[in-house]
Amino acid sequence: MVKKGIIEALLCALLCAPCAVCGQNSVTLARLYEMAEEQSVSMVAFRKAVESAEKGVDIAKSQWMPDVSGELSVGYLGNGLLGDRNFSDWMHVDNPHFMNNFALKAQQVIYSGGAISASIDLADMGKRMAELDYAKNRQEIRFVIASCYLDLCRLQNRQQVIDRNISLTERVIDNIKSKYSHGAALKTDITRYELQLERLKLQQTRIDAARRVTSTRLAIMLHQPESTLFEADFASLRNENTMLEKQRWNELSEGNIGLRQAGLAAEISGKKLELEKSSRRPKIAAVAELHFDGPITIEVPVINKNFGYWFAGVGISYNFSSLYKSNRRISKARTDLVQSRLQYDAAREGIDNAVQATYADYLTAYKDLETQRKSVALADENYAVVQNRYDNGLALLTDMLDASDSKLSADLDAVDAEINIIYNFFKLKYICNSL
Repeated sequence: MVKKGIIEALLCALLCAPCAVCGQNSVTLARLYEMAEEQSVSMVAFRKAVESAEKGVDIAKSQWMPDVSGELSVGYLGNGLLGDRNFSDWMHVDNPHFMNNFALKAQQVIYSGGAISASIDLADMGKRMAELDYAKNRQEIRFVIASCYLDLCRLQNRQQVIDRNISLTERVIDNIKSKYSHGAALKTDITRYELQLERLKLQQTRIDAARRVTSTRLAIMLHQPESTLFEADFASLRNENTMLEKQRWNELSEGNIGLRQAGLAAEISGKKLELEKSSRRPKIAAVAELHFDGPITIEVPVINKNFGYWFAGVGISYNFSSLYKSNRRISKARTDLVQSRLQYDAAREGIDNAVQATYADYLTAYKDLETQRKSVALADENYAVVQNRYDNGLALLTDMLDASDSKLSADLDAVDAEINIIYNFFKLKYICNSL
């Protein structure tokens, strides 16, 4: 039985943009995928997140570019006081009052202790994580659509079964009425089969209502008119079902996005550890400065002239406090790395279990379909035998009703069994993120 509730609330929030609809309502699953791709606000948001992460990489790389800054100031320079070191013999010093300062500074990082390289790598990993988030969101949307589509296929197939049984029941009623007119059947026989017909029509109504609900759900998701009644193409789904060995599914599960994200998270933790360690290394940069100041205040009395000078060289800086401040941060980064690796192992184990369980359900669904097809053949054979005996007065009407119920139940179970095979196939593809 196709499960209806998987991520349903998510999809209603994800897909919200108008789109033109084809005139015909028959639609393939691939076409629904395309419509979701075009209209999903959620997918647009994730694509924007990828673009933002790409810009983050450019920002991180810009740290290797030189830093250039300029300073300009003008102001009023007040008069001064000059005295001995024992704060005696003070004298007044007249200063020129207009002052100006200009500085142009440039710095190019030569060695950052690995901090810049680590930050660039982290930004690149952030972009890869954003791309995986987008791909995961895309797979989730497709799986929800596939689940709804399979529900639609199941309901359509059930409707065909009910329609065939209604036609069969109407023919039986006509036959019984003919017998009744010749005194070979009772009025109650007609009544019983008419009750059977009403039950079938009630099932037909319920299936039609459920089908409309499912179609409306898809229509709302894809922003089509709510009155749209989608016609699923079940034959195309049969062609998609490809029987693969369990080992092959295990290999394909390596592409699971959650697993890849867990592996990437471990890489990010390792890179953050490198970044923390870089704080213990010196920083080396090429520096150059140009100054143009006035008046010259390093002389007393002050020289009322402008003084310009420049210099260039290599600067080395080292944060000695990192020797005792960075210990806790490095220790935390190591713990985070161990944790992320364990989370990857847990994700791997969970995916292996999911593949194992779903593949077992997949094989069981094949066995179930084989059994149900045999049940259909036996139910059809039993119905033909009982009908023949009833026509020859060798069976009761209750036997006919029991045969009809068995035939209907077998037909409906066969429909569900075939859908279950395809559902488990899609679930395996979803686990491997290859929808």
